[in-house]
Amino acid sequence: MKISSVNIEERKKLAIKAGDTVRVHQKITEGDKSRIQIFEGMIIGRKHGNEAGGTFTVRKVIDGVGVERIFPFYSPNIDKIEIVRSSKTRRAKLYNIRDKAAKEIRRKMKNIINAKEVVETVEAPVETK
Repeated sequence: MKISSVNIEERKKLAIKAGDTVRVHQKITEGDKSRIQIFEGMIIGRKHGNEAGGTFTVRKVIDGVGVERIFPFYSPNIDKIEIVRSSKTRRAKLYNIRDKAAKEIRRKMKNIINAKEVVETVEAPVETK
C-alpha cells in the first residue's frame, strides 16, 4: 500500500542543513495545467527533523526584497530538491541573515544618497561673465 507519491527513503538521505543553497522544483497547478517552478535560495532553518511534519525555510533576495518560503520536506508537490552549494555554519538556524541583509541595504541606500549630493554639487551651474 502506497500512501504518498514521495520516495520517503530518498528524501531522508538528502542531507540538507542551514547554510546550504538549494534549488527546489515545485509543482504548481493552475486550472487544468501544471508546471514546475524553481525556487533557489539559502536554507535558513530546518524544523522537526526527519519526521512526517518536517519543514525547511528557504530565503532569497529578489530586487532588494527578501523572500522566504517554507516547504514541507515530504510534500508530493516538491518534484526534487537539488543542493547547489553546501557551506559550513556554526548555527542551526540562520535567522540573523535577515538583519544582516537589512543593514546592507541601509548602507547601500546611504551611499546612493551621498552620491546624489556629490553629483548635485558638482553639476551646479557656473556663472560666466
